[in-house]
Amino acid sequence: MDVRRWAVALERAWDAARSRRAGSQPPVHLRIEAYVGHGNADAVVVRGRVLNDPPRSEAVEGEGIGAAVRRSLRDFLTDDLPGVPLRVTVAGARVGVVTDSDGYFYARLRPDTEHLASPETVGTVELGGEYREMAGSCTTPLVVRVPPPEARFGILSDIDDTILQTGVQRAGQMIRQTFTGSALTRVPFAGAADLYRDLEAGVNPVFYVSSSPWNLHAFVLAFLRHRGFPTGPVLLRDLLGTFAGREEKTGRIREVLDLHRRLPFVLIGDSAERDPEIYADIVRTYADRILAVYIREVRLDPGDGRVEMVSGAWTHDVPFVLAADSAAVRRHATGLGLL
Repeated sequence: MDVRRWAVALERAWDAARSRRAGSQPPVHLRIEAYVGHGNADAVVVRGRVLNDPPRSEAVEGEGIGAAVRRSLRDFLTDDLPGVPLRVTVAGARVGVVTDSDGYFYARLRPDTEHLASPETVGTVELGGEYREMAGSCTTPLVVRVPPPEARFGILSDIDDTILQTGVQRAGQMIRQTFTGSALTRVPFAGAADLYRDLEAGVNPVFYVSSSPWNLHAFVLAFLRHRGFPTGPVLLRDLLGTFAGREEKTGRIREVLDLHRRLPFVLIGDSAERDPEIYADIVRTYADRILAVYIREVRLDPGDGRVEMVSGAWTHDVPFVLAADSAAVRRHATGLGLL
């Protein structure tokens, strides 16, 4: 049994034991966590999770490492609630959903265009029926990002080692930073926030896609706000990659491209892991929709040849740029008329 299958089996056993202990008792801290959704006049996509946990604490200036570690542990050691009936309402549309075995929910709605506003529309998620003798006592607002008509293109960006200095190639460093840092202390790459704001230009939508777990959604949003990045949907994955088969990064990118068909896109990633290969696969399918691919060079060994294998086999007219820093991306994007 490989590590992933072992981890999944362990999580299932832990969830089953916790469920037996809880029985039919009402949750003490039922909390609906709604992630930032996205959509347009054709459809709206909403995700979230239902937990039996107290509200998450926010980072404050000057807090110690202990506070950051405790917050990070609470983000990962969640008491998720399966089988919760929910009612999702956005822009005059309503649909009922039920949380899966890990407490996640997914909803796709056809909005009433008269109630759909850009750059964002506010909806609600609420209990849709009785759950463990608890009914109608929990409602959470949700935000759906809607590209305005004047948007020229969209930006699809990775997070780790693309905008956020993570050190994903150094496992120990990455784990240490994840658990001991906060949205106030984690560091972006120089010039990245300015570059993204200029690309967004107040109208072009930004989508953040990553293989990081949904447990970090609140942290990522807080980091983006604190460091001055444009806001947008943050599309992550289940910690163990088991959320209804929709967790592969390519699938999340395709979801955005397929839903926002009128927009061409700029793809931004890094050379640490598989962004070059993933983006090459996307370009093969959506070549007429991709304006440029930018890869930030962060490899420990730039001579390993992995990125060069992709660029050497590149046969598309779409620019593929291996960039040393944000300034290099800015120069090329300016030449293309994106800035």
